[in-house]
Amino acid sequence: MIAPDEGTRIMPATIRILSAGAPKVGVGRCASAFARKTGLEVDIEFATAPAIRDRIERGAAEADVLVAPAPNIRTFADGGQIIAGTETPVGAVRAGVAVRGGTPPPDLSSVGSLKKALLEADAILYNTASSGQYIEELMERLGLAEALASKTERFPTGTAVMVRLAEGTAAREIGFGQVTEIRRFETGVTLVGPLPDEIGKTTHYAAGLLASTAMYDNARALLDFMGSAAATRIYVESGME
Repeated sequence: MIAPDEGTRIMPATIRILSAGAPKVGVGRCASAFARKTGLEVDIEFATAPAIRDRIERGAAEADVLVAPAPNIRTFADGGQIIAGTETPVGAVRAGVAVRGGTPPPDLSSVGSLKKALLEADAILYNTASSGQYIEELMERLGLAEALASKTERFPTGTAVMVRLAEGTAAREIGFGQVTEIRRFETGVTLVGPLPDEIGKTTHYAAGLLASTAMYDNARALLDFMGSAAATRIYVESGME
């Protein structure tokens, strides 16, 4: 056995989280709190739910803990990619509406008032990820898809939507995204509120331990912390429910 050079510090293995983007702030703060408490290192990679699903199915997660919509976590547990019994609720995120700061907000008091605002808007912005797919389906259900097609812009992620909204110049541009994603942009973008209850969308997120993890004990300790009362307070403070 070769001894390390004098002064060399052997670092503990890093626990890796692969997470959907909507709970980004809560998961990030939770990981930081766990790291401070235990001295263990935690690295987080964020991706869209479709990208996560693709990586899991290809066996290319390269992570120890997964955070994704709860139905996906259950599917992965059934398929053996997540260790059965480690599914841990994280919290829920509602779909919301945003405008650029200083521009008039749409009336969200009813479905009818929202439809009117969308028809009068200069641009409609949402992503191509799972949350944006819901908005796309919603426009179809409301009978607005054709009327809004020419002024609808799609982006790969919720972050890209908010960046575009903040940089826009038209007077009436409306963006859709998860409430937590909108709240991350403290300047340039204003959260108007969640969608009206009749057409609202709430996505529940959960975490689970990937079967491919090579550091079960540390990853399990992180997962247990993510399901604790302390973590729940962190999630709520980040805008999750």
